[in-house]
Amino acid sequence: MSFIEIVVLAIIQGLTEFLPISSSAHLLLPSQVLGWQDQGLAFDVAVHVGTLLAVVIYFRQDIVSLLAGWFKSFSGTHSKESRLTWCIVVATIPFVILAPLLKDIVEVYLRSAWVIATSTIVFGLLLWYADVKAKQIKDEFALNWKSALILGLAQITAVIPGTSRSGITITAGLLLGLDKKSAARFSFLMSIPVISMMGLYYSFELATGDEVVDWNALLSGAALSFISAYACIFFFLKIIERMGMMPFVIYRLLLGVGLIAFLSLS
Repeated sequence: MSFIEIVVLAIIQGLTEFLPISSSAHLLLPSQVLGWQDQGLAFDVAVHVGTLLAVVIYFRQDIVSLLAGWFKSFSGTHSKESRLTWCIVVATIPFVILAPLLKDIVEVYLRSAWVIATSTIVFGLLLWYADVKAKQIKDEFALNWKSALILGLAQITAVIPGTSRSGITITAGLLLGLDKKSAARFSFLMSIPVISMMGLYYSFELATGDEVVDWNALLSGAALSFISAYACIFFFLKIIERMGMMPFVIYRLLLGVGLIAFLSLS
């Protein structure tokens, strides 16, 4: 990988992991428009580590409180922190069960540029509907196990390329009555176990494979994805309180239409 490829792909991964704009759509663009090759499994591991560190460090105080409350719940002491942590656990269950089953189906039938373009538009419109129509009166501590399960099922739909994991979980959170910041916060918190499992899965494949590792590329990719992901979380939580989801809806629609136009002319 060239230095430009490392910079562009790492920043794209860091930003699109948490913005509701679809990482698969953006990672498709360099390969389709510029003819870049797939970045490889080792690079995937590196940028996932970078984004994981970003969300963990940003929410470090919340994570400590949530884990402390969760451990206390085993002795019968329950709190809003323990209930929220259990909601994250429940929301992760659909991913654990369904992601391995859906992996081959997605690879064979859904990993196409046309699917990505269509999903980018359709789920962008759904985000717009949730942003405009939902009540948005609750915070994340008002969630119960049923709401958490719905959010977990929404998260698994992100295996469809172009959906956006953060986009669909924020959409579901808004439709469940969460305010914008709370929906985003829960989306980010529930990403931690998912990104961790994906990182472990990719690491296992890397360890059992024969891919040559370029450590300079990996360290650069991890660092850049960390910086871009951390900045993304910081600014995104501020932007949505002032402007809502509309800028991201418009961007998704323009991106989807642009992809369709490009594919039609290719």
